[in-house]
Amino acid sequence: MNDRSKPLYTIGVVAGMLKVHPQTLRFYEKKELLRPSRTEGRTRMYSQEDVEELARLIRLTRDLGVNLAGVEIILRMRRRLIEMQKQIEDLLVYVGESGEDGRGRETRPPREALVRAASGHLRPVDLF
Repeated sequence: MNDRSKPLYTIGVVAGMLKVHPQTLRFYEKKELLRPSRTEGRTRMYSQEDVEELARLIRLTRDLGVNLAGVEIILRMRRRLIEMQKQIEDLLVYVGESGEDGRGRETRPPREALVRAASGHLRPVDLF
């Protein structure tokens, strides 16, 4: 199993992967745009998720000309969108539970939903 949140890379390796100076990564951390994990010796360790987030950040600043305040807002909104998407998926699982006993008989009264959601129309969103 591949754990994308497991720390794998040091700051020098990530800087080389993304073609930025290590000081740039330290600056992004100081501005709280990213929080890499630390070893007991305080060495920064970046996960694959961290590297992907940094790549998004760099694309926004370098390619799209977004300033760091804008990047912060965009990344916060993206994180919130992902959280909301997970909540919707959990809600669909909850609403979709049949409540049958295996022989087609209802074991509890049917639930009513405030809105109807079609699970076939939902898909993960990756904006960057």
